[in-house]
Amino acid sequence: MKHARGMECVRYEERSGRSETVECGPEEEECRLVLKRLHGLAEGEFAWVRLAEPSDAEWGLLARELGLHPLAAEDALQPHQRPKYERFGEVLAVALKTLWYVDEDRAVETGQLMVFVGPRYVLTVRHGAAEPDCEAAGRLEADPDMLRFGPVSVLHAVLDVVVDSYSDSAVRVRAALSQLEDRVFSTSRVDHTESIYSLKREVREFRDAVQPLVPVLPQLLTGAGRPGSSGRDGQDRQGPPGESAAALLPHFRDVADHLHRTDTEIRSLDDLLNSVLDAQQARVGTWQNDDMRRISAWAAIFAVPTMVAGVYGMNFEHMPELGWSFGYPLAVGLMALASGALYRAFRRNGWL
Repeated sequence: MKHARGMECVRYEERSGRSETVECGPEEEECRLVLKRLHGLAEGEFAWVRLAEPSDAEWGLLARELGLHPLAAEDALQPHQRPKYERFGEVLAVALKTLWYVDEDRAVETGQLMVFVGPRYVLTVRHGAAEPDCEAAGRLEADPDMLRFGPVSVLHAVLDVVVDSYSDSAVRVRAALSQLEDRVFSTSRVDHTESIYSLKREVREFRDAVQPLVPVLPQLLTGAGRPGSSGRDGQDRQGPPGESAAALLPHFRDVADHLHRTDTEIRSLDDLLNSVLDAQQARVGTWQNDDMRRISAWAAIFAVPTMVAGVYGMNFEHMPELGWSFGYPLAVGLMALASGALYRAFRRNGWL
């Protein structure tokens, strides 16, 4: 995947569902033009500003003019945050891990998407090749009725796209694991331990992206996560801003359900990988035992002629059959007969 830095701004009308792309202009002017458009929004309008790999200068200007908390603004530029959500006054900040599976490399690649939801705007900052914000924008254009919920509808669309990408990646990882499992239990004697460990490492990276998000979504659904409520410590613990948040709760519950299923799938994949690894180690142990039995069998077969030849190679003067003309053929025949009998016995017992 290739991605480029840039900025996009779209103005939405909540009731009509109409959208308008705001021309950002040259890079040095785009921030000021976007800020001017944000300050000029009419009643019932909100804007969505999408940034990809923003520079420190342009992000600093946007964060400062929009009054974002310095800690949240700092997190947006560091693409290694754990999935989380925090409330800073009227602005909700949600950090998400984007994820996609590369079939050619059998690798799970991750990025980050930071979503800031304010009363009249949504600001997303993307790091990585995945573009869930662009896909979420396409879904909103296909279903403009969702825009009546205001800026929080963008948060739902982004979460829905991100969780769907988790589900798609889980399907791909499951397919890769099934292929690996077939190879492990095939008749070929190939050690797949390295491949198993490699896939297990990717699954762990998958879990690091999915599991921290699991407790975040339920907090958006509980009373502690709704606008105007407080937590046990008395501090404001609000969820998606705006009165429309409650109306969107069924949609967030659907996303949370999909995330829970994906989390369960990833846990089962991790457990299955452990079982496949144990099976591979057991097969390697069986191969080693087979090799040791084969070596022991051939050693026993060669031990008989070695013993007979060793006895008659001691060059004593008085030994049986030394003066007999049939002594040599008898000794060779005895060695061949004993070796053949041992070979047949080992073959019958499966050692050879």
